[in-house]
Amino acid sequence: MKKIKNYINGQIVAYSDKTLDVFDPSKGEKISEVTISNDDDFLATIKSAKKAFYDWSQITPLKRSRIISKYKDLIEKNIDQLAQLISIEHGKTLDDARGSVIRGLEVVEFATGIPHLLKGEFSQNVGTDIDSWSIRQPIGVTVGITPFNFPAMVPMWMYPISIACGNSFILKPSEKDPSCGIKLAELFSEAGLPDGVFNVINGDKEIVNKLLNCEDVSSVSFVGSTPVAKYIYETSARNGKRVQALGGAKNHLVVMPDANMDQAVDGIMGAAYGSAGERCMAVSVAVAVGDIADNLVQKISDKAQSLKVAPWTDPSSEMGPVITKEHKDRIYSYIDNGVKEGAELILDGRNISIQGYENGNFIGPTLFDKVKSDMKIYKEEIFGPVLSVVRAKNYEEALDLVNNHAFGNGTSIYTFSHLALTLCKLCLFHLNYLDLLNIYNHLI
Repeated sequence: MKKIKNYINGQIVAYSDKTLDVFDPSKGEKISEVTISNDDDFLATIKSAKKAFYDWSQITPLKRSRIISKYKDLIEKNIDQLAQLISIEHGKTLDDARGSVIRGLEVVEFATGIPHLLKGEFSQNVGTDIDSWSIRQPIGVTVGITPFNFPAMVPMWMYPISIACGNSFILKPSEKDPSCGIKLAELFSEAGLPDGVFNVINGDKEIVNKLLNCEDVSSVSFVGSTPVAKYIYETSARNGKRVQALGGAKNHLVVMPDANMDQAVDGIMGAAYGSAGERCMAVSVAVAVGDIADNLVQKISDKAQSLKVAPWTDPSSEMGPVITKEHKDRIYSYIDNGVKEGAELILDGRNISIQGYENGNFIGPTLFDKVKSDMKIYKEEIFGPVLSVVRAKNYEEALDLVNNHAFGNGTSIYTFSHLALTLCKLCLFHLNYLDLLNIYNHLI
């Protein structure tokens, strides 16, 4: 049985004998074991990162950039292998896995420009006979604690920039799909990164707590559920660390009466059901404005039923399984609760069965209509292929839904009218540049 260890000081190593099972979500079968690190693993990781920082921080940004450029090339050459590692352990389709690596690769490419990005500033005569200088300096050992849903992309949001800036980095990936992180570290070493600058330590909450409380760690970056994000933030801040912690979401997609309904439904398919809904920026609420709800629900239902749910080994697969049986059961409980609270279940993804993969963690596209704002399926993040349709009389009511939701941190608006511009201004803090681009594309 394959055992996935740690990557410490340029070596595959594990001092702990304790492991957790890693499963193939498509079959529900154990495929490997991952190390649950102990004190010896932790101390070796910290020692490695701390020692490597001193030399790496003195290397010129230009030399760092050259290594990162080679790293970019190696990721491109090994993208198919990385995508397969993701699909085997996560279950997502190969196209989805490959796309997530490409999105992470964009950050690696951005980091190659670090000589320019690290330039400081100078302001003359900010006061009488006073000039002001600012410089950018590395801070030390940095840590990334990342989730299971994007084992390449989310870590690559963090470590390329941190390392490019002269820091050392410790990655603590999800124990559910740890292989990709090890491969990314090996490729960085192959590109010429000195040993110890990038380390990967596997483990559970115990290792997370050690990292959060270690005085040698200068900063922590986290992506995951909201309760854990709060814990990461509070613990790191209490220990005087720089910290960013990204939690859950309940993203809305507002469909206006004058929208192109077919285009809106096409967008909803990928946004709600792509990656089996296991992403923090998935659309989990569609707000139908005016009298379009019946038509919209019918079109979503028809389109969703045609989605191919299959294992990643099927090239025609459009949606794979969720990560674990426990998570599958959790999603089932949300569907049960939605029915109990009175939402209309249009599509029930619990009915799916795939020949040869009966023990897999598959859930088909699920669709609720006439969902109310006080229902559990509306208020909480489900993190699965479950879409709730909420009906609103007008755009003011739709906007209130978005702004009043505790986790409504992402919004897309489908419309052909000038109202989109008004909506953008009113809920700008909910929109990212992709949402704005989406609106712009539908206006022109």
